Formats: sequence, structure tokens, C-alpha cells
Amino acid sequence: MTGAGPRAGKDRRADAHAIKDVLSRHRDEERRDALRALLMRPLMTAAHADFAAVRRHADALRDWFAQATGWILHIERDCARLYKRPADLGDPSRGAPAFDRRRYVLFCLACAALERADPQITLHTLGEKLLTLASEPELAARGFAFTLEAQHERRELVAVCRFLLELGVLHRVAGDEDAFVARDGDALYDVQRRVLAGLLAATRGPSTWPPDSAPATLDARLEALVEEYTADNEEGRRTAMRHHLARRLLDDPVVYFDEFDADPALRAYFQSQRGPLATRLCEAVGLVPEQRAEGVALVDEGGDLTDAAMPAEGTAAHITLLVAEFLAGAARARPGAPVPEAEVAAFIGAAAPLYGRYWKKAAREPGAEAELARDSLARLAMLRLIRRDPDGASGLPALARFSLGDTELIPRKTTGANPAATDNQANLF
Repeated sequence: MTGAGPRAGKDRRADAHAIKDVLSRHRDEERRDALRALLMRPLMTAAHADFAAVRRHADALRDWFAQATGWILHIERDCARLYKRPADLGDPSRGAPAFDRRRYVLFCLACAALERADPQITLHTLGEKLLTLASEPELAARGFAFTLEAQHERRELVAVCRFLLELGVLHRVAGDEDAFVARDGDALYDVQRRVLAGLLAATRGPSTWPPDSAPATLDARLEALVEEYTADNEEGRRTAMRHHLARRLLDDPVVYFDEFDADPALRAYFQSQRGPLATRLCEAVGLVPEQRAEGVALVDEGGDLTDAAMPAEGTAAHITLLVAEFLAGAARARPGAPVPEAEVAAFIGAAAPLYGRYWKKAAREPGAEAELARDSLARLAMLRLIRRDPDGASGLPALARFSLGDTELIPRKTTGANPAATDNQANLF
């Protein structure tokens, strides 16, 4: 009896330590998942699966983003906003899918109308408000017109509304957007004002410049919109460079050293600090660093921290993988020489007899190779695997890993695997 007491006490202490370790690991994993969720969904509503975890770890998440990236995280009862300002303002691959300049104008006008609207609004009423805003003389002087008379204009408005639904700015109460397009119905929405207020991630509003002092060009306006204060001393400059590189590494599939040739100080800092910087980011976000002579990539082996996977399933993804292999071979045969888009289209057309049975019917239609070539090149550029210019596409170093050699076709019924998948799926270099 006397010997059982101390032994039992040791067992209880061991159990307590084990429980504490399990709880600590769970807390760290939940915080990491919340961080990853915010990177993928910077404007998060309460409907998101990770919103509760974001609120539980609010203080730690705010501190990490502020220290590592300089991004501000604002969390309220029903939404969270990570003001995730991009480091590369000249990247044309970012933005809403299928949005062009005209659709962005409609999006901005819709947000302006919703800001002044009642808590509930119908699609028809929103369209009427857009007609009033679109009639501004300044927009007409720039060639913008919107009347809602044509069906394609109503489809444009519906596309904007569905994007606002996806963001959580609107919540559908009743109705159907397709019926509005056909002019035989309407839709009713709740306006989520807190989410709407968090849409703009700029440091100042676009309309805050007096007309006589506004930046003259779009590039200058974009830079002014996200300009941040930097202390004019050595520590302030180092912090700004660290934040810039962290944003690039978290946002971009690959970051190449030669992208910073115009800024020798930034390139030198990146080359000297890439190891510690990549390690800190990977430990917090759950990524794997790949460092090569040409640059750095933070790889997500799970594949859920990206909006453009490579390889992936589907016709477009399969064709993109084939084009990547083709361009990698061209880069070996003709180093530095761009491949014209027409040559890529011809390659797709020649590949159709061999691979077409895996593709959708539309991809096998005569003439489809031109559009398929444009789409695949846009996807490869988004992944930082190629560089595009008027002369064509040039392979970047990470493209070399898709030079796979002769392709072996494995029947799907035999393995159940994706025929396009390779062991390079999680890697970029």
C-alpha cells in the first residue's frame, strides 16, 4: 500500500504530461490550418469551416501575419479579413476567373450600388442602380456602356452577382439568376455589409485623390493604392524586403532570383536569407521548401493550398501537362528561343489522334487547338513555368521537371489512376 502511492502519482503526472502534449499538438495543428485557410480565403465569412478556429487563434494569427508578412488581419464576429496585398502588382494571372476589364468595372459599380442599398435587394433593382451609375459621363468618355437590354449584358451582371455570392457579400434569399437572364424571374439577396466593407484591400480608397493629383497611369495608381510606410533606416528597409519576399513565397508557385535583377539589394538579401526565411514560413504553414540555384519554391504536398494544380484531372489539365512536356523539350533543343503560340496549337492538333479519347468532345473539334493552346499557356504562365511575350512562350527553369520522355499510356481500368499523374506532382523544380 505504501509503495503504490508514489508510483500512482508518477503515472498521473505522466498521463497529465501526455494529455498536455496532445492538446498542444492539436492547438498547433488547428492554428496552422486556420492560417492556411486565411491564405486561401482572405475574406472569410462565418460560414467557412475554419472560421471558428480563426476566431479561437485570433491573437496568434494577427501577430504571425504582422511579423512575417506585414499583412493586417481584422476579425469580427461574423467575418475575418486578411488584407493580403500582393507583392507583384504586374502579374496578369491574378484575379477573378473569367473577369475582364469590363466585368471588373461592373463589379466596382455593383459594390458602390450595394454600399448605398437597403439590407435586402433584388437583382432587378441592382441592375437599375447599375444603369444609373454606368451613365456617368466619365465612363462614357472611356467607351464603357451598359444597358441591360442585350442578354449578354444580363449575363455579365449575373456573373458579377455570383462572384459576390461566392465572396459572401450577398446571400441569396429566393429566386434564380438564370430566370433574370431570360427576363422571366428575379432573385432576392441579403447584403452582408461587414463583408462588403472588407472587400477593398488597399491602403487608401481609389476615390481619395483630388482630380488634379491622381496618378496618371494604371500602374502608378495601383502602386499608390497599396503603398505602405517604410521606416527610413536600415532596419526598416530589411523589414520591408523580408515582408516582400514572404508575400512572394506564399503567393507564387516559384520565385526566381532573376526576377530581382532590377533591385540588387533585394536579390542579395533573398540569396543570403532564403534558407531561414523559407524555413520559418514552412514551419508555420505546413509547406516543404525547395531551394535551387535558380530560385525557391514552397511546396504544398497535400495540394490544397493552391488554386491551380499541376498535374490535375480533366481535359484542360491533361492538355496543359502535354504542352508543358512539349515546351520543356523545345527549351532543351532551342535554349532561349520562344515557341510561337501557333506551334503549340499545331502540337495539340497532332496530339489529338493519340490522346483525344481521353478528352472532352469539344476539345477534339477541328480548330479547337487554338483556344486550347491559349488556355494551356495561360495556365503554365500562372504556375510560373513559362514566360510569355509577343514572340511566344519561353520555358522557365521549373518547367524542366515536366520533361518526362516517352509517355506510357496506362489504361484507367487497370490502375484506376490519373493517366497524367507523375511522381513530380508535389514538386516544382
